[in-house]
Amino acid sequence: MARFENYSSKFETIKLRREDGILEMRLHSDDGPLRWSLTAHDELEEAFLEIGRDPENEVLILTGTGEEFSGPDVDPGASGQRAISASEFDQIARVGKNMLMNLLNIEVPVIGAVNGPARRHPELPLMSNIVLASEDAIFQDPAHFRGGMVPGDGVHVVFPYLMGATRASYFLLTAQELGALEAKEAGLVNEVLSKARLLPRAWELARMLLRQPTRVRRFSRQLLTHEIKCRMHAQLGHGFALEAYAQIASGART
Repeated sequence: MARFENYSSKFETIKLRREDGILEMRLHSDDGPLRWSLTAHDELEEAFLEIGRDPENEVLILTGTGEEFSGPDVDPGASGQRAISASEFDQIARVGKNMLMNLLNIEVPVIGAVNGPARRHPELPLMSNIVLASEDAIFQDPAHFRGGMVPGDGVHVVFPYLMGATRASYFLLTAQELGALEAKEAGLVNEVLSKARLLPRAWELARMLLRQPTRVRRFSRQLLTHEIKCRMHAQLGHGFALEAYAQIASGART
């Protein structure tokens, strides 16, 4: 069992605050928009695990900082960085698998509040039960196929599940940008709001969810994540294996 005081201040890229059982998880880099890194990758795996183990968490709000949810964008020509070894990718894949499964294993409702462009791991807020987006939000995956990588670290599961296979393939292979309204039309987003209204609305919904008994909320979360968890278990290992093989064979890294 985890206790909030033991993990609330331990992360470099995550700020946590809790009120009445509602946990707000804000991603950041130096208190500005999150710049994706191995640090963020590792910390999210651990943070999701700790949050899921804390019985005093009743609803989770996942959001970003400032003008973006996550970044940076990836230059279309930047597909040839330093070589990566099998042991290095094994570590990245292990943490990546745990990160996604630890998020899905959180047994309380999750609200994603996407405060701006989400260009690195946009699947994370989209795995929420309720997804809110600011009017300037953008969803894009430029780091995988456009960056010279097989999109096999979970995006190949999440986006077809949410969008359908044809739209998801186009999204991943072309690094398509989906604005907030387009994302809503595609079924990725529930509400599009002004930046000023975004977080208050997330808290409003969280307090509405709190009106139901704990077991109703927790069992509903379990039920509503069951199918995607099954897909993750069936497809995630294969996706990471193909991504690793292509990456090691080409000697490239993002």
